[in-house]
Amino acid sequence: MGGKAVGHRSSATQRWAARLAIAAVVAAVAFPLVAGGLKSLGLAAAALAGLAVSAAGLWWALSRKGLTRGLAVLLAVAAQAVVMGLFVAVGLFWTVFVMVALLAVVSFAGWAALGDATGKATPAEYRTPPPERPFLIMNPHSGGGKVERFGLKEQAEALGAQVVLLDPAHPQDVVGLARDALADGADLLGVAGGDGTQALVAGVAAEHGVPFMVISAGTRNHFALDLGLDRDDPSTSLEALTDGVELRVDLGRIAERTFVNNVSFGAYAEVVQSPAYRDDKIRTTLAMLPDILTHHLGSHLVVHGAGVRITSPQGVLVSNNPYRVGDLAGLGLRDGLDAGVLGMLSIKVDNAVQAADLLRGRYSSGLTARTAREFVVNADRPEVQVGVDGEALSFRTPVRCVICPGALRVRVPRHRPGVPRPKARLDWRRLRDLALSRE
Repeated sequence: MGGKAVGHRSSATQRWAARLAIAAVVAAVAFPLVAGGLKSLGLAAAALAGLAVSAAGLWWALSRKGLTRGLAVLLAVAAQAVVMGLFVAVGLFWTVFVMVALLAVVSFAGWAALGDATGKATPAEYRTPPPERPFLIMNPHSGGGKVERFGLKEQAEALGAQVVLLDPAHPQDVVGLARDALADGADLLGVAGGDGTQALVAGVAAEHGVPFMVISAGTRNHFALDLGLDRDDPSTSLEALTDGVELRVDLGRIAERTFVNNVSFGAYAEVVQSPAYRDDKIRTTLAMLPDILTHHLGSHLVVHGAGVRITSPQGVLVSNNPYRVGDLAGLGLRDGLDAGVLGMLSIKVDNAVQAADLLRGRYSSGLTARTAREFVVNADRPEVQVGVDGEALSFRTPVRCVICPGALRVRVPRHRPGVPRPKARLDWRRLRDLALSRE
């Protein structure tokens, strides 16, 4: 009896949530007409036009210099000020807040009805014995000094690991350190540091078939995030040494180098190559972008793969498994690391009209998203600048990027936060059926 009652309440909750979502949609459509009549249609058109003008202004601001840049910024700001002024002038500015509230109700109620709003991604796990001779490389300056702040070296050594601290003043060959450790009998390699160092050592671990361990002591920790690790407390990563499981994940490869996150071509890669970038990132970026975006500086790229050919994009990102597209909350996240494909995002914008078209998101003609096992990037010069997991490098063209499915054994704590699951797309047919159902 009790089990049936719980199931009934859950079903009833979903039905009422679906009805609330649909009612909120109807209210969101009808409310502007009731509150403002035909004036609301004109205001909606003005708001869309204002967004397009602001997008065009931002494009001119990024792709021009001097006085033109200043005027473009003023145009972008003025367009939004005019739109807000129109709403205030007709006494309907308050309706904007009501519309935002109604759309929030639609989102929360819709996801609650479909039952997929929250959760954690759970990749396949493999129970394996703990390592007997783990070898860990730690960068004491990574992440603002997390290694020392969390006592990672001392904790790892207490668990039986051999730890080598890197000295930024005297750069060391981490690949050589990893190979030497394996020759001495290490049965696990691990890194507490940035994603670039993680990738180099992960490549050695994959080559020799030994497990790899990520300690989330870097600044951004993108790889750790997509493995479901705790980025706030890197010491919890050490639990993998005693109570861990293994995941099988893919690795990306560009030429002969491994990457765990992504490689970038075009504007970003060109900017970070500048010697002035590390001293003044913002000023250097603003100074170089106009020439890069208008193709007066940098390589003219051509991307081949997944049945498409993209010429002269300003930016290309090839990733180890695809990033989420169309979900602002999920940008920079991957739903998994074991799909066996690369993701590719390309942006091509040559004028203000195309910049405004980017407001369409994934449906914009200037944005291309594809998946494939291989992408080839060529250029009009023998070498091209590339950002590999945040490291500025150069490669001879054409540059071949491939996926290595299941190449890496990653040992992670058995208990960990997990990868945030993307919110479900609202399926209006399912919501309608739920709202009309009685049981």
